[in-house]
Amino acid sequence: MKVQLLLIMVFYTLTSCGKEKKIPIEATNWYQLNSISGRQNPSSGLKQLSDGILDQSVEMGRGKLLSDYECYYEFKNIAGVKISKIRLYDGKGTFASTPFKLYAKESISAKPVLLATFNGEDYMKWSEINLSSPVKAQYLIANIAGGLPNEIELYGDYEEAKPVKLFPRKATVFSKQLGINSFIWNIMQDSKKTGKKDKIIDQQLQLFSAFSQIRDYVDWGKIEPKEGVYTFSPTQDGLWYYDVLYTEMKKQKTDVLLCLKTLPQWFLEKYYPANQRNLENIPAPSRANLLDPKSYISQAKAAFQLAARYGYNKKVDKALLSGVVTGKVWPGDINSPVRTIETGLEVLKYIECENERDKWWKGRAAYQTAREYAANLSAFYDGHKGTLGAGAGVKNADPSMQVVIGGIASTQTDYIRGIIDWCKEFRGYNADGSVNLCFDVINYHCYYNEGGESQSRSSSQGASPEASEAGEIADRFVQIAREYNKEVWVTETGYDINPQSPLHVPAIAGKTPWQVQADWIIRTALSNARHGISRTFFYNAYSEDVNSGKQFASSGLLNDKDLVRSTAADYIIQTKQLLGEFIYKETISRHPLVDRYELKGKSMYVLTSPGQNNTVVTYNLKLPGVSKVAVHTLAEGKDKTTVVVKSISNEALPVTVTETPVFVEAF
Repeated sequence: MKVQLLLIMVFYTLTSCGKEKKIPIEATNWYQLNSISGRQNPSSGLKQLSDGILDQSVEMGRGKLLSDYECYYEFKNIAGVKISKIRLYDGKGTFASTPFKLYAKESISAKPVLLATFNGEDYMKWSEINLSSPVKAQYLIANIAGGLPNEIELYGDYEEAKPVKLFPRKATVFSKQLGINSFIWNIMQDSKKTGKKDKIIDQQLQLFSAFSQIRDYVDWGKIEPKEGVYTFSPTQDGLWYYDVLYTEMKKQKTDVLLCLKTLPQWFLEKYYPANQRNLENIPAPSRANLLDPKSYISQAKAAFQLAARYGYNKKVDKALLSGVVTGKVWPGDINSPVRTIETGLEVLKYIECENERDKWWKGRAAYQTAREYAANLSAFYDGHKGTLGAGAGVKNADPSMQVVIGGIASTQTDYIRGIIDWCKEFRGYNADGSVNLCFDVINYHCYYNEGGESQSRSSSQGASPEASEAGEIADRFVQIAREYNKEVWVTETGYDINPQSPLHVPAIAGKTPWQVQADWIIRTALSNARHGISRTFFYNAYSEDVNSGKQFASSGLLNDKDLVRSTAADYIIQTKQLLGEFIYKETISRHPLVDRYELKGKSMYVLTSPGQNNTVVTYNLKLPGVSKVAVHTLAEGKDKTTVVVKSISNEALPVTVTETPVFVEAF
């Protein structure tokens, strides 16, 4: 009887499961629509659902802002997925009141189909669900409100798909890695000293010449002090002359990224209760539907006005600019400045929608999920495909202006992937089959430190880019950008000087913190270029308070009291002059790091010891066909590098390599 029973069981297994295949789940295809604070352990998170380890619960990270949220999974390298069976391994603990739910979607816009509800009541064994009929799936959605299974297995049918096409990495000149964050008052004259703000301070302009580009923080209330009322040059709030600033930056060949951020006072007073008003709240009315682009129409209108004035389209309908204030600021005063309506001033090519909208540390009133921000971004980009009216959205004023995602604080790509999937669902696809995305540039922030968290408040100190996860982080963003043929920018990175800051640079073997900061700043730029980042902006132009141990307070690269550059800014201006027009080509050594750059067939080599303990090595740089080189050493307090010309023997050059990059120019 036992033998007969065994044969019956084997027969049943073969007949019922013989046509089913185990459907592969690639851990990296998951992303979550929730805050991701803290360092992400490579072995934790959603990847645990398919790691084969049954006795470990899934660790989603600490400090989650949302207690009930969704996680998405896309089948990328397989197609025609049909799920007929789900197996969920139950660990310890139950969560009947907050069950885990798993859904499937045939396409991103299809209605989700419930596959399984799991409450953790089976205890250390598999729970199996056989579906009455196969369910087609391109996406999975996991709803998490409490616990999770330790493991998920899917069975059914699928077919192999072509690998995801990746566009080539974007090649940009090295000078684009040498940007700075700033405010208009960092460059314009201070009214306390002169009584005017309509001119550039020459000494400050000279300091800023070190940088190839600036990220200019513009508070929304500056250009729209009252609802529907716009002032630019001068602004009503502060009497700042944005026309003058942007015109001068173009004259200096300094690109400007305008970052529109924070809420105007009128918006807070109109749309938020008195006890909920904060400048960094979500740019939508209190209790608005945050997934509806219409909720963000006010900001979209302000973005239209900025693009109309400072962009490259001179044919904007003037009727859409009726809210722009004109005439004398002080009527009757013969010396009063005069405001005018302008279109197509041709001074701005880039605009950024907000700053760190994933700011989980500010609470739910300031935090947007990726899909909520995507709705915001779609309104900002083109008035959600023009549905919000002619006077809303950047592209409706200037189709050529590039919209940059507001720099995200997380160093995971989940937020970006959530934005992209929202675009697939609610913006659809272009005629060529590409996704109708509501952005032109992907953007993130990263501050490297020994704690492993980008914006850590508990780290002991900063970490050099090579000693941190800088390269791996960049690779993740560049990988997803290559799927959609977009650039990736890092619009905030840097180090503090004050030793009490969790991001401070240490003194290393006789080098001051200022010198170490300079080394790590240049090495950050080199690392970003090496890994395919198109632009980098350092934080910040001036320190908030160099004597403060607060995070970011002592990160300035310029001295606003003595109007001199820091060592880092010295190195930046020298590197810009020397390497600025060159393009990264290859890395020919990892230890030490040796990168080769090229310009019109000419090579420049950059050699760096990637440690943070005063490592010095000798490297034999092979230079076949080269008879002479110029060796450039970065010099503190100088405008240009120190140069030594050397002849080459045996087609190689021995180079002493330290933690300060050295440049070898081949003739």
